[in-house]
Amino acid sequence: MSAVELRQNGLWLTGSPLWFDARRKSELSFVSHAHSDHVARHERVIATAATVRFMTHRLGKLPAALPAPYNRPFELGPLVLELLPAGHILGSAQLRVTRGDGVRVTYTGDLNLAGSLTAEPPQVGECDTLVLESTFGHPRYRFPPREEVLGALEAWVRKTLERGVSPIVLGYPLGKSQEAMKFLASRGFPLCAHSSVYEVTKIYGELGVEIERVRRFDGQLKQGEVGVFPPRLGRSSGLSRVQPRETAVLTGWALDGPGVARRYGADLAFPLSDHADFPALVQYARSTGATEVITHHGFARELADALCAEGLDARAAGQPRQLALL
Repeated sequence: MSAVELRQNGLWLTGSPLWFDARRKSELSFVSHAHSDHVARHERVIATAATVRFMTHRLGKLPAALPAPYNRPFELGPLVLELLPAGHILGSAQLRVTRGDGVRVTYTGDLNLAGSLTAEPPQVGECDTLVLESTFGHPRYRFPPREEVLGALEAWVRKTLERGVSPIVLGYPLGKSQEAMKFLASRGFPLCAHSSVYEVTKIYGELGVEIERVRRFDGQLKQGEVGVFPPRLGRSSGLSRVQPRETAVLTGWALDGPGVARRYGADLAFPLSDHADFPALVQYARSTGATEVITHHGFARELADALCAEGLDARAAGQPRQLALL
């Protein structure tokens, strides 16, 4: 029997009440981070305090939440649970579960191994069974060094301002925008953020990650300011009033070519991602010491095939485990 099963509501720890990032309301779910595709109003939530704070900002008061710190194991019936930093966004976590029989299962959730200016440094979740997110689990996704991408972003912002044009940066309101703003503020640029970005940035400050030189967008950008907006507003009427402007989107999908920028209504795209790329995922799987790897989301089959080629026992979630023939 598999340690983890893929069901309609998502991933479930076999023989327990525990779900991993359940897609709909469940009795008990670990929530790895507070992006909208990972949260729901569960009856009980296990997450970091930061994730719980972001969830209440998005969903309102939760029925019952258990904020748990990193690296402090606690018991849940016969299970021992421990949260480990995932490096994805502020408060993001992996969950390592030690079952009553001693088998350790690590669920990574969304994982970033490159380091971030606004998220906790990731740790390796040593385990027996690894459940590994595979958003960029295809060999073609190999991100440039983060410092190189941020340097290119800064150079574009400076050149755009020198031409008398307002630079607009598109990034997810939770996570990507705050990292970009932290970097740009450190380089001396004043920032103007859409309200959805601004409110989350205030919470970052409450949680100890201060981002300076930022004000809420009031319909206009001042001279010298960098605008920061969510990607969904790339073609919005509010932005159309900012003239002249040039727009860049921050996304790992930038590696797919110039059409990615057009998809977001942007002029160009920078490959800044808060997910691990293919080589990092392969290395991470090896470093955990797992004897079984279950990949899920994104390029799960492709990553599983690559890990099998590396000599690991890997399969995509939902696929039956292959038994060796005598």
